[in-house]
Amino acid sequence: MMDSLRKQLLSGQRKLAVWGTGYIGYSTLANFASQGVMCTGTDISESVVSTINAGSIPVPNMEYWLGFDTRYLIDSDTLKATTDWKSILTTEYPVHMIAVPTEKGAEPWDGALEDVITKMASNLESTKEPPLIILESTLTPKKTDDLVIPILEKQGLRVGKDIHVAVAPRRDWFISPEKNLRTIPRIVGGTTPETTQLTVDVLSIVCEKLIPAPDHRHAEIVKSIENAFRHVEITLANQLSLAYPSLNMTEVLRLVGTKWNVGTYHPSFGTGGYCIPLSSKYVLEGAEKPEQLTILRDTVATDTLLPNIIADHIVDKGFKNIGILGLSYKGDLKVSVLSPTIGITKRLKERKIQTKINDPYFTDAEIIKLTGADSFSFPEGLSEFDCILIVAGHRIYKAIPEPILKKQLSNCRLVIDNLEETWKHFDWNSPGIKYVVAGDSNWLN
Repeated sequence: MMDSLRKQLLSGQRKLAVWGTGYIGYSTLANFASQGVMCTGTDISESVVSTINAGSIPVPNMEYWLGFDTRYLIDSDTLKATTDWKSILTTEYPVHMIAVPTEKGAEPWDGALEDVITKMASNLESTKEPPLIILESTLTPKKTDDLVIPILEKQGLRVGKDIHVAVAPRRDWFISPEKNLRTIPRIVGGTTPETTQLTVDVLSIVCEKLIPAPDHRHAEIVKSIENAFRHVEITLANQLSLAYPSLNMTEVLRLVGTKWNVGTYHPSFGTGGYCIPLSSKYVLEGAEKPEQLTILRDTVATDTLLPNIIADHIVDKGFKNIGILGLSYKGDLKVSVLSPTIGITKRLKERKIQTKINDPYFTDAEIIKLTGADSFSFPEGLSEFDCILIVAGHRIYKAIPEPILKKQLSNCRLVIDNLEETWKHFDWNSPGIKYVVAGDSNWLN
């Protein structure tokens, strides 16, 4: 079956299904389809499905990271999407990639995963060849054993016999086309050695370097731990900036990073996105002895507090009208999950400070729904604020000419740039406006 399944997929005899069509799921669909595999994605959103079937990418600005246009895949009927999930639970689809969210708000969440596995367990057509489930979503350690396998077994499916289950979490860097599904090394682990090899065989269609883990339990925890390491290091950079306010901690950390076995980290408003800030929580939740993970608990506490520290500093300095550039946690992505903007805005509203947000990737309605704040136009709307926070360094912000920007900042006295150094190259020696980047000496003084 190991060789024949790969050949059947590449020949078009069999098809591949993907559950969830966001950043991970859609890129899985596109990459397999680009190799000639017939792919169908299913999603609960009718608008997302319609967008895909119309030949458009459902995630803003994804073309840059994905590296190719996908319309030809729709035109050739190699890639399609549906809300009818029952239509992919047939013998035509022996491979099911699960790429659904495993977080909700600021916490790990099993709802979507439980829903998908329950649907599959209850509706899969019986076949002599066991279907293969590959879990791409980031999982809390032990979640496969505690949630996925019990649901399957409750329906009488013997894992490793009637159905194969593997864990192969995605590593992605959405702002770099060089780091993609094909080039980034990927960890794979099945519930049996046969399942691991079968998964490697299928994923090798789109992945150049696959690294087998001893089993699914080891593969499951890797992504959370590697991101937890980054979470700790990023948060330490932020703590150092707070502990040594008179030093330019950005420069200190740059110098520290010249040592061969130390990374270079930059102070910021805090972490954001699906991976880094949630990673420590995944590890803590799945740990057999979570009380031993004191460093991770402190990391989560500090990271959660940072938006409040930023907001309180602004209020205590007497600023009354705050404009925030970027609801996304990072430049040129449409990802608001755990963005520092959400925490900062919440705190400013608690302290009765006028706050508005601009983000070209979100509609006015989305901004108010996610933050409770109104939106403003860029750059002309900048003129109403006495303080500007740049959270996400979107290209549109970097492209503004200096004279136009300075004209719009007529009432502004302070600009704080999170990480991107968006306008640092401009001349800020003219009186009236202070421009600081997170980590500069006295940036919160």
